[in-house]
Amino acid sequence: MFTRRSLAVAAAAVPLAAPRVLAQTRYPLPSVTLVTHSSPGGGSDVFLRELIKHLTPVMGVSFAVENVRGGSGATAVARVARAQPNGGMVYATTPTYIQTTLLSRPEFGYDSLNPLSIVFLDPQLIYTRVQSPFQTLAEAMDAARASPGRQRWGAANPASLERIALERLNRLVGARAAVVPHEGGGDLMINVLNGTLDLGIGEIQEINAQDEAGRIRLLGVLTESRLETTPSLATAREQGIDLVVTKFRGLAGPKGMADEIAELWAGALRTVLDSPAYRAVYAKESLVPTPLLLPRAAAREFTTRVATETASSLRELGVVR
Repeated sequence: MFTRRSLAVAAAAVPLAAPRVLAQTRYPLPSVTLVTHSSPGGGSDVFLRELIKHLTPVMGVSFAVENVRGGSGATAVARVARAQPNGGMVYATTPTYIQTTLLSRPEFGYDSLNPLSIVFLDPQLIYTRVQSPFQTLAEAMDAARASPGRQRWGAANPASLERIALERLNRLVGARAAVVPHEGGGDLMINVLNGTLDLGIGEIQEINAQDEAGRIRLLGVLTESRLETTPSLATAREQGIDLVVTKFRGLAGPKGMADEIAELWAGALRTVLDSPAYRAVYAKESLVPTPLLLPRAAAREFTTRVATETASSLRELGVVR
C-alpha cells in the first residue's frame, strides 16, 4: 500500500517531467470543465481553483470549476459519467466518490469513471472553535466518554471519509457522539464556529483561513507523524487514539477517454507540481504530491485498492454487509 511517508520520499526522489515535453502536444479542446461535489470553499473546490491557476499556462486551455451538489457526490459523478470522453469534463476525486458508491449504490458509481491521476495525499485534522474548553483531542475524548451521547461532531457529506473517520473515533473512545453530516466544509465550519457542533474534521485548505484568523483551535491530526507545517500539533496516536486517515485528491474522466489525453494530464501535473510557485502553495497546506500515482495505470490500481480497503472498513463498522 502506498503510504503518506513513502509517497513523500518518492516526491523527492522521482524527477518530474520537463515543461518542454508538454509544449509539443496541444490539448484537443480549448476549454475544460472541472466538476466537484464540494460546495464553494470546500476542500475539492479550493484544490481545483488553486490548481488551475498553475495548469492554465501549462496546458494552454481555459478551465471552469462547476460545483454540483447533491447525493453525497453521486450527482456530480453522474454529470461526468454522462459526458463525452473527449477531455472536456473531468471530476475531482476524493474517497467520497468511492464511499458513496459502496453505501448507496447509485446508478453511476466510482467505477463509472476512469481515474486519470492521484495528485495529493491530504492530512485530516480535528478542530473546535477557539471558545471551546478543549485544548487537545484527548481532552475532548475524555469529555465525550464521561457524557456518552452528549457531544455533536460535524463531518462533510454523509458518505465522506471524514464521516467514517468520526464513526470510527466514536467506537475507539466509546463516545456515542452524534455525527452530523453536511453538504460541504463551508457549512460544517459555520456550525463549529456558532457552537452547534463540538468538533469538526477537515483538511487544511478548508480550515486554514479560520485558523489563521484565530477563530478555531486545532486539536489533533490523523496522520502517522506530525506535520512539518504544524509541528506542535500532536497526532491522534500520540494522544492515545489509534486513528490514522488517508485522504487523496485526484482526477477522473468519463470512460472511453483516450490514453493520449490522460498522458497530457499526467505530464501537465508533473510540470506544475515541480513549479516553485505551486510547490510553495501545497507545501504550506501539508499536501503530499504523488508522482508515482500520476499515470493513469497507477491511479487505477490505487483507486481499486482504496475501494477494497474502504469496503472492508465499512463492513467492520457494520454499515454494509
